[in-house]
Amino acid sequence: MNRRDFLKVGAAAAVSAPAIVRAEGAPRVFKVGIVGCGGRGNGALGDIHKAAEMLCKEGCNVQIKVVAAADFFVEKAKKVAQRFGFDEKFAFGGACGYKQVMASDADIVILTTPLAFRPVHTMAAVQAGKHVFAEKGVAVDGPGVRLMIAASKLAREKGLTIVAGTQRRHSRAYRLIAYALQKGIVSPIIGGNVYWNGAVPWVRPREKGMSNAEYLCNNWLNFTELSGDHICEQHVHNIDIANWYIGRYPKSALGFGARMRRVSGNQYDFFSIDFDYGEGVHIHSMCRQIDGCSGGGVGEVFRTKDSVISAGHAVRMLGTNKKLELSGDFKEGSPTTIEHWDLLRSIMKIGPYFNEGEQVAMSTACAIIGRISCYTGQIVSMASLISDENSKYYNMECLPRATDFEKGEVPMPANGDNEWSLPGRPWRGLQKGTPATNKATQGAPLGYRV
Repeated sequence: MNRRDFLKVGAAAAVSAPAIVRAEGAPRVFKVGIVGCGGRGNGALGDIHKAAEMLCKEGCNVQIKVVAAADFFVEKAKKVAQRFGFDEKFAFGGACGYKQVMASDADIVILTTPLAFRPVHTMAAVQAGKHVFAEKGVAVDGPGVRLMIAASKLAREKGLTIVAGTQRRHSRAYRLIAYALQKGIVSPIIGGNVYWNGAVPWVRPREKGMSNAEYLCNNWLNFTELSGDHICEQHVHNIDIANWYIGRYPKSALGFGARMRRVSGNQYDFFSIDFDYGEGVHIHSMCRQIDGCSGGGVGEVFRTKDSVISAGHAVRMLGTNKKLELSGDFKEGSPTTIEHWDLLRSIMKIGPYFNEGEQVAMSTACAIIGRISCYTGQIVSMASLISDENSKYYNMECLPRATDFEKGEVPMPANGDNEWSLPGRPWRGLQKGTPATNKATQGAPLGYRV
């Protein structure tokens, strides 16, 4: 796929379709199931209802009916049943609950579990003939990325829609810039920075009597094995924009990072990575989760030969600092709602077809090679994750796997609570039996007792 075709996927294809024919008669009812009933999942359910309301205002008689829910913790699924008024017998718990949602009569499934589960759940949904909304990121290791890509290809063969939670691709402001790049109105990107600097969102301590599986699923945000580290779970948004705007994926990553403040899980506090896109184009990726630091923020800044792009904001011409006026027929509104509007229109064939499975998988792969580079101190190529079966990273898996949770209790990760990988040494996932020597007490702030 060349740069122009790559950009068309996210820009030109997203131009509004011809006007909707005003609906008559009975409404089109979409039955929705959800797997992962936390804050993001409930937010997505609210967004798909808002998207349906938007379509109704445009003359398309659409209704949403939530019919099934699953969460590792069944009480969360039951709360969804109570909120949306369906029988609690369709609220499922445990690591296998997703299978019952896939067996339901849902037309669409919303997948908002921890990242480690996304590839397995997406493939199960596609095999069951469901359309999918998959929250970003979508994997934690190479095998997961490749499974997600396979699910995306199968969905395309079956005519199923997949929309990902990389909502910037559904933002009018971002789409305008992508469209201008595609049309040559803005010169190709020659370099830039992407960043997400903030604080640790939350930590959930281990409660008395919790199994390993319960603790890991409850505190998933802080464990690489479930979240992919915050570069995959959070910063993937910004990396995805670089891929979209440049029109290709990086060839390799070289970075560094460290853990200095965290007191839960096994992730890093920060990452600083150089992504090499070839042809002399490099993007600096920076993300941090440390409280009380200045310079926080989220965004992307790119350079072309004659302009500076502040993604989602403006294109300013060098020298004059003049803002380039951009135009395009893209939907206004909250991108977290527009992504569901695009999902429904794709399914109904009144808008462009969307299958974002592969692109979000590849953006997640970028975050993964960046993370591995920082954990090991080595240059990591994209090929080592995607195509080079002889690479030591190709079959490297984060353990325990998603399927291990389906069998019952799981062991704690090799890098356990308050332990982490050290660059210059093998990531413990590559060398079984390596003793843990870097306890959090060595890196905790002075005066803080762990």
